[in-house]
Amino acid sequence: MQTILATWQPRVLSVLRIISAFLFMQHGGQKLFGFPAEQRYPFDLFSMSGTAGVLELFGGFLLLIGLFTRPVAFLLSGLMTFAYFIAHAPQNFWPLNNGGELATLFSFVFLYFVFAGGGSWSVDSICRCKRQQAD
Repeated sequence: MQTILATWQPRVLSVLRIISAFLFMQHGGQKLFGFPAEQRYPFDLFSMSGTAGVLELFGGFLLLIGLFTRPVAFLLSGLMTFAYFIAHAPQNFWPLNNGGELATLFSFVFLYFVFAGGGSWSVDSICRCKRQQAD
């Protein structure tokens, strides 16, 4: 049983990365395009929300395909930490009461990707394999 779990670990890591990025990209899509849900307020690219939307959509896409996983995950983890302390923490101490559960969870999942990488199903992994074959 242990060998099966160990064998699938890099693949399941990739699935976690892909699903997390897909869910994260929806927040950017909402801010930039009003899709898949309507925008909550008018879009302004040069606002904190506009900057967050660009990072969420395009950073999320890079994470989805697993390209530059570690640095992108570091940036997005910081974004979510910043979002938590700017938008959620002032409302209430507890994430359940201040609506900050997603920001907290995204922050720590992305921080995990900084250390774990993108898994076996990522562009990073493909590039690493090609470099090793060339050497």
